[in-house]
Amino acid sequence: MFTGIGAELGEVAGIDHHGDAVSLTILGSTDGVALGESIAINGVCLTVTGILDGTFTADVMGETLSRSGLGALAPGDPVNLERSVRLADRMGGHLVQGHVDATATIISRTPAEYWDQVRITLPDGIARYVVEKGSIAVDGISLTVSALTPPGPKDGTGDGWFEVCLIPETLKRTTLGSRPPGEVVNLEVDVIAKYVERMLIVPEGDK
Repeated sequence: MFTGIGAELGEVAGIDHHGDAVSLTILGSTDGVALGESIAINGVCLTVTGILDGTFTADVMGETLSRSGLGALAPGDPVNLERSVRLADRMGGHLVQGHVDATATIISRTPAEYWDQVRITLPDGIARYVVEKGSIAVDGISLTVSALTPPGPKDGTGDGWFEVCLIPETLKRTTLGSRPPGEVVNLEVDVIAKYVERMLIVPEGDK
Protein backbone atom coordinates (compact mmCIF):
# COMPACT_ATOMS: atom_id res chain seq x y z
CA MET A 1 0.00 0.00 0.00
CA PHE A 2 1.20 3.50 -0.87
CA THR A 3 0.04 7.11 -0.40
CA GLY A 4 0.92 8.57 -3.82
CA ILE A 5 3.39 11.02 -2.31
CA GLY A 6 6.47 10.44 -4.44
CA ALA A 7 9.49 10.18 -2.17
CA GLU A 8 12.17 10.22 -4.85
CA LEU A 9 12.91 10.73 -8.53
CA GLY A 10 14.92 7.73 -9.75
CA GLU A 11 16.36 6.68 -13.09
CA VAL A 12 16.25 3.53 -15.20
CA ALA A 13 19.80 2.17 -15.15
CA GLY A 14 19.18 -0.97 -17.19
CA ILE A 15 16.57 -3.30 -18.69
CA ASP A 16 17.04 -7.05 -19.19
CA HIS A 17 14.48 -8.85 -21.34
CA HIS A 18 13.35 -12.38 -20.46
CA GLY A 19 10.77 -13.49 -23.00
CA ASP A 20 7.54 -11.69 -22.16
CA ALA A 21 9.00 -10.27 -18.92
CA VAL A 22 11.74 -7.79 -18.05
CA SER A 23 14.03 -7.06 -15.14
CA LEU A 24 14.40 -3.36 -14.37
CA THR A 25 17.48 -1.93 -12.68
CA ILE A 26 16.69 1.39 -11.02
CA LEU A 27 19.14 3.98 -9.73
CA GLY A 28 17.86 5.45 -6.49
CA SER A 29 18.27 5.50 -2.73
CA THR A 30 18.66 2.00 -1.31
CA ASP A 31 19.22 2.94 2.33
CA GLY A 32 17.12 0.57 4.42
CA VAL A 33 15.69 -1.19 1.38
CA ALA A 34 15.42 -4.96 1.83
CA LEU A 35 15.00 -7.83 -0.61
CA GLY A 36 11.35 -8.72 -1.07
CA GLU A 37 9.92 -5.34 -0.11
CA SER A 38 7.56 -3.38 -2.35
CA ILE A 39 8.49 -0.21 -4.20
CA ALA A 40 6.17 1.63 -6.58
CA ILE A 41 7.77 2.60 -9.89
CA ASN A 42 5.60 5.13 -11.76
CA GLY A 43 2.71 3.88 -9.66
CA VAL A 44 3.27 0.16 -10.28
CA CYS A 45 3.91 -1.95 -7.18
CA LEU A 46 6.99 -4.12 -7.77
CA THR A 47 9.09 -6.42 -5.57
CA VAL A 48 12.78 -5.73 -4.96
CA THR A 49 14.76 -8.74 -6.20
CA GLY A 50 18.30 -7.37 -5.93
CA ILE A 51 20.30 -4.49 -4.40
CA LEU A 52 23.75 -3.38 -5.56
CA ASP A 53 25.78 -0.13 -5.60
CA GLY A 54 22.92 2.33 -5.21
CA THR A 55 20.60 0.43 -7.54
CA PHE A 56 17.86 -2.12 -7.07
CA THR A 57 16.24 -4.56 -9.47
CA ALA A 58 12.61 -5.58 -9.89
CA ASP A 59 10.97 -8.11 -12.18
CA VAL A 60 8.03 -7.06 -14.35
CA MET A 61 5.80 -9.80 -15.78
CA GLY A 62 3.98 -9.65 -19.11
CA GLU A 63 0.62 -8.83 -17.51
CA THR A 64 2.07 -5.72 -15.88
CA LEU A 65 3.85 -4.65 -19.06
CA SER A 66 0.61 -4.90 -21.04
CA ARG A 67 -1.46 -2.93 -18.51
CA SER A 68 0.98 -0.15 -17.71
CA GLY A 69 3.49 2.16 -19.34
CA LEU A 70 6.51 0.36 -17.89
CA GLY A 71 7.10 -1.45 -21.19
CA ALA A 72 8.01 1.84 -22.87
CA LEU A 73 10.78 2.72 -20.40
CA ALA A 74 14.34 3.00 -21.64
CA PRO A 75 17.70 3.40 -19.86
CA GLY A 76 18.11 6.97 -18.65
CA ASP A 77 14.37 7.60 -18.22
CA PRO A 78 13.35 9.23 -14.93
CA VAL A 79 10.81 7.36 -12.78
CA ASN A 80 8.77 8.15 -9.68
CA LEU A 81 9.70 5.98 -6.69
CA GLU A 82 7.77 5.38 -3.48
CA ARG A 83 8.41 2.79 -0.79
CA SER A 84 5.39 1.10 0.73
CA VAL A 85 3.74 2.93 3.62
CA ARG A 86 4.09 1.74 7.21
CA LEU A 87 1.07 1.59 9.53
CA ALA A 88 2.63 4.31 11.69
CA ASP A 89 3.17 6.71 8.76
CA ARG A 90 1.06 9.77 7.99
CA MET A 91 -1.36 9.36 5.09
CA GLY A 92 -0.13 12.30 3.03
CA GLY A 93 -2.06 11.45 -0.15
CA HIS A 94 -4.73 8.76 -0.55
CA LEU A 95 -4.85 4.96 -0.51
CA VAL A 96 -2.87 3.76 -3.54
CA GLN A 97 -2.42 0.05 -4.20
CA GLY A 98 0.12 0.24 -7.01
CA HIS A 99 -2.27 -1.64 -9.31
CA VAL A 100 -2.69 0.26 -12.58
CA ASP A 101 -6.30 0.49 -13.80
CA ALA A 102 -5.55 2.00 -17.21
CA THR A 103 -3.07 4.00 -19.20
CA ALA A 104 -3.91 7.44 -20.56
CA THR A 105 -2.35 10.18 -22.68
CA ILE A 106 -1.43 13.71 -21.68
CA ILE A 107 -3.52 15.99 -23.89
CA SER A 108 -2.15 19.39 -22.92
CA ARG A 109 -0.43 21.35 -20.19
CA THR A 110 -1.01 25.04 -19.51
CA PRO A 111 1.65 26.78 -17.39
CA ALA A 112 0.58 29.43 -14.90
CA GLU A 113 2.93 31.63 -12.89
CA TYR A 114 3.44 29.09 -10.10
CA TRP A 115 1.72 25.90 -11.27
CA ASP A 116 0.74 23.87 -14.33
CA GLN A 117 -2.71 22.71 -15.39
CA VAL A 118 -2.50 19.31 -17.09
CA ARG A 119 -5.31 17.66 -19.08
CA ILE A 120 -5.24 13.85 -19.48
CA THR A 121 -7.51 11.46 -21.34
CA LEU A 122 -9.98 9.55 -19.15
CA PRO A 123 -10.72 6.06 -20.52
CA ASP A 124 -14.43 5.19 -20.50
CA GLY A 125 -13.76 2.00 -18.54
CA ILE A 126 -12.75 3.90 -15.39
CA ALA A 127 -14.54 7.22 -15.87
CA ARG A 128 -17.33 6.29 -13.44
CA TYR A 129 -14.81 6.13 -10.57
CA VAL A 130 -13.47 9.66 -11.10
CA VAL A 131 -15.17 12.70 -9.56
CA GLU A 132 -14.33 16.38 -9.34
CA LYS A 133 -12.25 17.11 -6.21
CA GLY A 134 -11.66 13.38 -5.79
CA SER A 135 -8.28 11.67 -5.84
CA ILE A 136 -6.50 9.88 -8.67
CA ALA A 137 -2.95 8.54 -8.97
CA VAL A 138 -1.08 9.57 -12.14
CA ASP A 139 2.20 7.66 -12.55
CA GLY A 140 1.91 6.94 -8.84
CA ILE A 141 1.43 10.58 -7.79
CA SER A 142 -1.66 11.34 -5.71
CA LEU A 143 -3.50 14.28 -7.31
CA THR A 144 -6.83 16.05 -6.94
CA VAL A 145 -9.15 16.15 -9.94
CA SER A 146 -9.83 19.82 -10.66
CA ALA A 147 -12.16 19.31 -13.67
CA LEU A 148 -13.43 16.56 -15.95
CA THR A 149 -15.87 15.88 -18.76
CA PRO A 150 -19.47 15.38 -17.58
CA PRO A 151 -20.81 11.81 -17.41
CA GLY A 152 -22.74 10.38 -20.33
CA PRO A 153 -22.11 9.46 -23.98
CA LYS A 154 -19.25 11.23 -25.75
CA ASP A 155 -21.10 11.31 -29.10
CA GLY A 156 -18.44 9.24 -30.80
CA THR A 157 -15.63 11.60 -29.86
CA GLY A 158 -13.76 8.96 -27.85
CA ASP A 159 -12.62 9.04 -24.24
CA GLY A 160 -13.28 11.98 -21.98
CA TRP A 161 -10.65 13.90 -20.03
CA PHE A 162 -9.78 15.13 -16.57
CA GLU A 163 -7.52 17.89 -15.32
CA VAL A 164 -5.08 18.18 -12.43
CA CYS A 165 -3.08 21.14 -11.17
CA LEU A 166 0.59 20.59 -10.33
CA ILE A 167 2.20 22.73 -7.63
CA PRO A 168 5.92 23.64 -7.82
CA GLU A 169 6.89 20.80 -5.44
CA THR A 170 5.23 18.23 -7.71
CA LEU A 171 6.77 19.81 -10.81
CA LYS A 172 10.22 19.65 -9.22
CA ARG A 173 10.13 16.22 -7.53
CA THR A 174 8.25 14.03 -10.02
CA THR A 175 8.30 13.07 -13.69
CA LEU A 176 5.08 15.01 -14.20
CA GLY A 177 7.11 18.22 -14.19
CA SER A 178 8.51 17.45 -17.63
CA ARG A 179 6.09 15.02 -19.31
CA PRO A 180 4.93 16.63 -22.60
CA PRO A 181 1.58 16.20 -24.38
CA GLY A 182 1.34 12.88 -26.18
CA GLU A 183 3.15 10.83 -23.52
CA VAL A 184 1.44 7.90 -21.80
CA VAL A 185 0.87 7.81 -18.03
CA ASN A 186 -0.42 5.16 -15.61
CA LEU A 187 -3.73 5.77 -13.84
CA GLU A 188 -5.09 4.25 -10.64
CA VAL A 189 -8.51 5.31 -9.39
CA ASP A 190 -9.61 5.41 -5.77
CA VAL A 191 -10.05 1.76 -4.72
CA ILE A 192 -12.86 2.72 -2.31
CA ALA A 193 -15.05 3.72 -5.27
CA LYS A 194 -14.59 0.25 -6.80
CA TYR A 195 -15.50 -1.50 -3.57
CA VAL A 196 -18.64 0.62 -3.18
CA GLU A 197 -19.72 -0.21 -6.72
CA ARG A 198 -19.16 -3.91 -6.10
CA MET A 199 -21.26 -3.89 -2.93
CA LEU A 200 -24.12 -2.10 -4.70
CA ILE A 201 -24.39 -4.75 -7.41
CA VAL A 202 -27.37 -6.97 -6.56
CA PRO A 203 -26.85 -10.69 -7.39
CA GLU A 204 -29.38 -12.14 -9.82
CA GLY A 205 -30.77 -14.51 -7.18
CA ASP A 206 -31.51 -11.66 -4.77
CA LYS A 207 -33.66 -9.60 -7.16
